[in-house]
Amino acid sequence: MIQTTRPLARILGLGFGLAMVFGGTVGVGILRLPGTLAAALGDSRLIVLFWILGGVYSLLGAVAVAELAAMLPEAGGFYVYARRAFGSGPGFVVGWSDWVNQVASLSYGALTAATFLGTLWPAVAVNPRALAIAIIGGFTLLHWAGLRIGSTVTRVISLSVGVMLMVLVVGCFLTAPVADSGVAPPATSAISLPLLSLGMLAAVVTALRAVFLTYDGWYSPIYMAEESTQPALTMPRALIGGTILVAVMYVIINVAILRVLPLPVLAASELPAADVARAILPRGGATLVTVISLLTVLSLINAIMLMTPRILLAIGRDGFFTEKAALVSPGGTPRVALAVTCAAAAALIMSGSFEQIVAVAAVLFLLNYVSTYTALIVLRRREPATPRPYRAFGYPYTTIIVLVGCLLLWIAAIMEDRRSGLFAALLLIACAPVYAWLARHRRLKLAAAATPTPPLP
Repeated sequence: MIQTTRPLARILGLGFGLAMVFGGTVGVGILRLPGTLAAALGDSRLIVLFWILGGVYSLLGAVAVAELAAMLPEAGGFYVYARRAFGSGPGFVVGWSDWVNQVASLSYGALTAATFLGTLWPAVAVNPRALAIAIIGGFTLLHWAGLRIGSTVTRVISLSVGVMLMVLVVGCFLTAPVADSGVAPPATSAISLPLLSLGMLAAVVTALRAVFLTYDGWYSPIYMAEESTQPALTMPRALIGGTILVAVMYVIINVAILRVLPLPVLAASELPAADVARAILPRGGATLVTVISLLTVLSLINAIMLMTPRILLAIGRDGFFTEKAALVSPGGTPRVALAVTCAAAAALIMSGSFEQIVAVAAVLFLLNYVSTYTALIVLRRREPATPRPYRAFGYPYTTIIVLVGCLLLWIAAIMEDRRSGLFAALLLIACAPVYAWLARHRRLKLAAAATPTPPLP
């Protein structure tokens, strides 16, 4: 392993970890997807139940990852666990696929933020791609300054999003509930179809995928475990506590939305939060939701800008990328890794293949889950004596449940978009010769470093 000239700064506490979970998870999905669930399920009780199930499933995942995060408190996230359990080769594949996925998410988030900014201030949206790159540039400068500033911004944005969402929820509960419309649910919804029919199962799968995608991001703090003051305590508490916080908020938001919008209206809505805001705030409601949406996206961008450079730092530190990626600034920022990440995101925004790459990333991200849950099982068997400050509750049953769930979701994602699944497979296969070349270069370099220099005559 290549040593950095300066260690990462250990200054992050539990408050930051909770803010990272919140900021990396709560996004526009919770403002938009309640309508998708209403159309797919057709029953308010089922909608709330599915959000609860999604929270429980995410919590089981957080419990599993918490064990690994406390056991291996290193920078790099999922890459660290795959490398430890399966070796450098599979770790390399997981690390680079994770980095590609995060860069795609960063690009998509920046373009989405540009769209919301254009809604609020049309004058700035003349060139959405340039505005998206400018947003990335602004966050790059912010994090370039140091970890303390970045961690403070994380807390402030997460708190702002939480407060504004609660304002929306309180407004819903202060509004008189709508009466049952008496309109039959959509014919294609699960409640309207025969039990265990193919149509009903398809509707249920659609709803589950929407819920699980909305919960994605609860693992955000693990990328910065090495910078935690007490990772053995902080990581489990942040992952589990943050996931519970998000799940409770998601359930409350959905109950509030169902209180204000009739189910048929909710099922037909593309952005239920905006319809709710207009119902409780006839003036300014739409603007409020746009501001909330913008803040959630900026929160996500901020979280990704913290996480993604740590992947490159870990890979570079292991000798599978430029050594400069492992350099840390006096402020605690891996600046080269940050610059490479932001340059890649900007290039992706300007490329014509942006949509295809995002679609491929949507398939690849499930690899992180599958590899990590499998790594927990492998390490429990292979390294039973390794100190584990926290042990996953209900192991192995809880871990098997989330692993099987991820495999099923992965199959469903590939079946839904086979082209993206093929591209994802080709990308993973292409990692093999790249890794072989890098591994050979690394071996030669280490051998040269180990060879003693002959004395001068």
